[in-house]
Amino acid sequence: MEIATPTADTGRLLQLFEKQKDKALLLRKQSVSERKNVLRKFERFLLSNKERINEAIYKDFKKPFVEVELSELYPVLIEIRHALEHLEEWTRPRKIDAPMTYLGTRSEVWCEPKGVCLIIAPWNFPLNLCFGPLISCLAAGNTAILKPSEMTPHASRLIVELVADVFDEDQVATVEGDAEISSRLLQLPFDHIFFTGSPMVGKIVMKAAAENLTSITLELGGKSPTIVDRTANLKDAARRIAFGKFLNNGQTCIAPDYVLVHEHVREKFMTELKRSVIDLFGERGKIDESSASYSRIVNHRNFIRLDDLVKDAIQRGAKPELEGPSNPESRFMHPTILSCVPYDARIMEEEIFGPILPVLSFSSVNEVIAIVNSRPKPLALYVFTGNKNFRNQILRQTSAGSVCINDCVLQFNHPNLPFGGVNNSGLGKAHGRYGFLAFSNEKSVLKQKSGFTFLYMVYPPYTTKVKRIIDLMVRWF
Repeated sequence: MEIATPTADTGRLLQLFEKQKDKALLLRKQSVSERKNVLRKFERFLLSNKERINEAIYKDFKKPFVEVELSELYPVLIEIRHALEHLEEWTRPRKIDAPMTYLGTRSEVWCEPKGVCLIIAPWNFPLNLCFGPLISCLAAGNTAILKPSEMTPHASRLIVELVADVFDEDQVATVEGDAEISSRLLQLPFDHIFFTGSPMVGKIVMKAAAENLTSITLELGGKSPTIVDRTANLKDAARRIAFGKFLNNGQTCIAPDYVLVHEHVREKFMTELKRSVIDLFGERGKIDESSASYSRIVNHRNFIRLDDLVKDAIQRGAKPELEGPSNPESRFMHPTILSCVPYDARIMEEEIFGPILPVLSFSSVNEVIAIVNSRPKPLALYVFTGNKNFRNQILRQTSAGSVCINDCVLQFNHPNLPFGGVNNSGLGKAHGRYGFLAFSNEKSVLKQKSGFTFLYMVYPPYTTKVKRIIDLMVRWF
């Protein structure tokens, strides 16, 4: 089967798009059971290729195989199994109640496929964040062109091979390449675009989509704050924050980006946090290049960027609480925890996306709320507390794409929760039914009876009687 390559020109992409456009029309006749068969086939294929998936992602990140299956494969399988369980319910026309003035009518909402979709995936979880949206796209009855990230070449090539082995090109195809290929793809009149990446690139995608009035889902990022109240279980909080932060070497869009801890428990929390990082990701009481549970930075450029963030923070007065030797050649960066970080340091202004965690202190809930609200709305917000009033005050007076109480990153895999950002951190929702709806057009269908209807009573000519009826409608209905 022919596979689109990085050298694909605009003509080749247009040809591929037209093939999928024709196929999308045929898929409108596809039954729910046929869609489910496609998902089952894909599930079996992924399970039979676990070793290939593990090896490809290890080559890009040196990510432990267990972590690959936990964070890359398992979330996709959750999406498939949840869709298989609920697809008939999601696709069934939804009956809508009629108001008094619509008596005699019957109304429904039908979910129809949008058509040809583009999925642009990021590098940090190359399989998860490519195939997860694809499951929603296929469940909704669409075709898809996938654009994996060129920054993870082994995972990208594997995605090309897996897709070509399972799908015909007119239903699902993969296009490799750099930003120029993405730009060419964005010029095509897709019916929906699903993009995961940075807010900066998200703006470019949104502008391109506007040219064709294409609907979009933007899964972006930002600085996800983590709040530790004085009433929190500090040992639990430290362990869960350490896991959520340093999983995938901190290269996670919903990782805790900075911690705000109550000043009365700051020292105890810091002790527990440092201990937890070593316990989870180290061996023999330390973390080094032989640590089998610890990943690597994706490339040299990002390593240098992260190293510069640490240097800038220290020059501005930040204090290293946990650090160790790093190696730019192997892209090994030791977990770094900083305290006394000034708010004007680059590390407090840019999304970190690496194994560096600033820890700052606060004295009151109002101070926390002011700090969070002074920054762009985050993709995730984490609150560790045993105080219900504290928790509710944070929930009501701040905004975030998702909130997790007394844990981290757990909300991502919940199939019944919408996942997505707000404003700077994203647009639209994904996962489960919310992902299905993102790739569907919710079409309203109204059925009117034959013969006399209420509407006849307000047709012109606008006599005194008609005016009285309309006046009653305005006042009471």
